[in-house]
Amino acid sequence: MASYYDELETRDQGERDRALAAALPLAITRAKTAPALARLLRDVDPAQVTDRAALARLPVIRKAELSEAQRKSPPFGGYTTRLAAEFDHVFQSPGPIYEPGRRDGDWWRLGRFLHAAGVGRGDIVQNCFGYHLTPAGMMFESGARAVDAAVLPAGTGQTELQVRAAVDIGTTCYAGTPDFLKVILDRADQMGEVLSFTRAVVGGGALFPSLRQAYADRGIVTRQCYATADLGNIAYESEALEGMIVDEGVIVEIVRPGTGDPVAEGEVGEVLVTTLNPDYPLIRFATGDLSAVMAGTSPCGRTNMRIKGWLGRADQTTKIKGMFVRPEQVAALVARHPDIARARVIADRRDQMDVMTVQLETASENASGYEGSILDTLKLKAEVQLVPVGSLPNDGKVIEDRRSYD
Repeated sequence: MASYYDELETRDQGERDRALAAALPLAITRAKTAPALARLLRDVDPAQVTDRAALARLPVIRKAELSEAQRKSPPFGGYTTRLAAEFDHVFQSPGPIYEPGRRDGDWWRLGRFLHAAGVGRGDIVQNCFGYHLTPAGMMFESGARAVDAAVLPAGTGQTELQVRAAVDIGTTCYAGTPDFLKVILDRADQMGEVLSFTRAVVGGGALFPSLRQAYADRGIVTRQCYATADLGNIAYESEALEGMIVDEGVIVEIVRPGTGDPVAEGEVGEVLVTTLNPDYPLIRFATGDLSAVMAGTSPCGRTNMRIKGWLGRADQTTKIKGMFVRPEQVAALVARHPDIARARVIADRRDQMDVMTVQLETASENASGYEGSILDTLKLKAEVQLVPVGSLPNDGKVIEDRRSYD
């Protein structure tokens, strides 16, 4: 098996910049043919969007907007020019949200991840992702086909049958959520069977270090990816196990939650993804997940940006004193005052009542000067704490709920 899936993985920065300059205007042009995106990007000249700085000036698409658009104009809400019947598959994710799919061409780009995980010709993948309504099963099946591996479409549940099939067929690779593999292995132990898994490709849940080690103790090399139904593969692990390498078919930005403003390298923020898929071009789609950019490139030789993986949820909307406080409101507060570097809203309880504290990174010493803006943007009065610039935790949180209801 070749070290790399293709030459794209090892491009130098100059090549990447030139490829981005060519791909972005084309992606924006295609996006503007879809009714919903045409409205969103109506004032955007595609020819001017040739780098990350220009991309960062475009509006953000949020899942709530996509869901609302689909309710008004089912099934895809005007985010593609194609009819449902022009795709090979239509999937339904919780919400409901509808996503298109195709059988050919590794639509979700999982092949790159499976190759990096060492899966290829001669492997039989026991695909334990769901095949019903949601696309995860087909996503990994498509990836397995892309690397010439055979597939047992096992789906979820039926643990004893899963063990029986794994033994009889000799499946070599598990695909599924991280914890379901342990269920299968434990059941195999109870049945007195030895399975042939040597690799596991996982997603859709947390892969804890202890679980990875437990699989390694059984001789199973485990790698994880970060993928979604809307966007396909976003990032993936390689043998280096140093962060997750961004897929070649997407552009990833890390922004301050509630805004579209990129944060500094290493700072935790929300993951935005722009896809280069001509049939379903999502521009600056907000995943709602937190991550951070890692400095440098992977020791495995792949040169694309790396992120730290999933670090939590960016949608930190919290109800305080009966009122919802959202990250967008915190962003609006910061935007009013150029001297504020960052802000953090803390919800707590005191004397059986909600209290709200707003911490502001600023050199100012006049806390009362921010009270009016806080009331205007957050719609609540708060205790104001002025803290040194750079002192708030680098965890992506702009709203922290410390209340305990035990």
